[in-house]
Amino acid sequence: MKNRREFIQTAAGAAAVGTLGFNLKGMANSPNDTIRVACVGVRGQGNAHIRAYSQMQNVEIAALCDVDETVLRRRLGEIEKAKGKRPAEFTDIRKLLEDKSIDAISIATPNHWHSLMGIWAMQAGKDVYIEKPCSHTYWEGRKLVEAARKYDKIVQHGTNSRSSVALREAMQKLREGVIGDVYMARGLCYKWRDTIGKKTDEAVPPGVHYDLWLGPAPKRAFNPNRFHYNWHWNWDYGNGDIGNQGIHEMDIARWGLGVTLPTKVYSAGDHFMFDDDQTTPNTQISTLDFNKNGKKALLVFEVRHWMTNNEGGIGQDKDANGLVRDSNCIGNIFYGSEGYMAIDGYTEYKTFLGRKQEPGPSKRAGGSTWQNFIDTVRSRKREEQHADIEEGHLSSALMHLANISYKTGRSIDFDPKTEQILNDKEANAMLRRKYRDPFVVPEKV
Repeated sequence: MKNRREFIQTAAGAAAVGTLGFNLKGMANSPNDTIRVACVGVRGQGNAHIRAYSQMQNVEIAALCDVDETVLRRRLGEIEKAKGKRPAEFTDIRKLLEDKSIDAISIATPNHWHSLMGIWAMQAGKDVYIEKPCSHTYWEGRKLVEAARKYDKIVQHGTNSRSSVALREAMQKLREGVIGDVYMARGLCYKWRDTIGKKTDEAVPPGVHYDLWLGPAPKRAFNPNRFHYNWHWNWDYGNGDIGNQGIHEMDIARWGLGVTLPTKVYSAGDHFMFDDDQTTPNTQISTLDFNKNGKKALLVFEVRHWMTNNEGGIGQDKDANGLVRDSNCIGNIFYGSEGYMAIDGYTEYKTFLGRKQEPGPSKRAGGSTWQNFIDTVRSRKREEQHADIEEGHLSSALMHLANISYKTGRSIDFDPKTEQILNDKEANAMLRRKYRDPFVVPEKV
């Protein structure tokens, strides 16, 4: 996807010079001191983490951790070839966290591991970058925030758009009233998602530490359709496409509306067309009502998996001959009293003003949330952080609440102050899950 490539390649801002409070022993107050990062989960998006840190000065990828030894050693070899030095290798994050020379952990594992790994890392004295969504359930996301505050660690959420130069400008324009009074945001997650088919359980592949991969999830036989990438489409490990690609757009929608938690949520959909192993919906429509200081706002989120139209020009490019071609329609549309704003992916926004929809301000530029993480690790100034973990939790919470409504088949009323679902014990119980010992998110972090 072009926006993702541009995002990784474009660094936003230079490293901050201060290092007050940094947890390296004997570290001098200089931006030239090396930050040692360990990447955990390195097959898919984890490889994007590796590429991002590899391009930074005075950042060393000191260790890699993955439960699949084949993937792990491939990445180790690639880094050794490029950098001339082979990082330390681990299959168990608990062993990795014993290494006191590691300063920060960058997590790109399946969703069901995110919060627990993040909490463990902070308890071991590390700063943490956590891929989206930061949690598998609402409750463990809140625990992640509590741990970040208790241990005073920099914890960055992997919603890349937060560091996009274009989108940061777009949010400022919304605050300034470029499209008037913003009353509604839509998140669009229209991707070509083919069937995953059906596969039978089988023996664990050589070199795969499957019990470690399962971690907090229930014990089940190995199945390739619940393993690499396709875990996204199984509730035990993933959150469907609203929590995969969609969490980016959910975060942008909440950011643009300037809201935190909703008061009412309704979500409906199903798994259409395909008879396969997927247990999450491939088509889903969610509506979330907000009340901010007496002012109402609406967020509508849509997941479509196959044939669809593009909207607002999102996902439309011109080929070498100047012909428009449609790709995935991934982005947001904000509606205001004086126009609308279309956000394409992570790196571009356009505005259309008045009844004639005349072009207004626009911009296309990327940024690097990984660079911002490293900058903030150096400065220790949370106010410089683009995607603090509390922002990540709030956006992930919207996805969790939508999925709870989908699973129960009814709307839910939510109290943002108590963070509880009202008058629905079944739905409220879904705010958390059971964990498999010893992989348990603690009640007290």
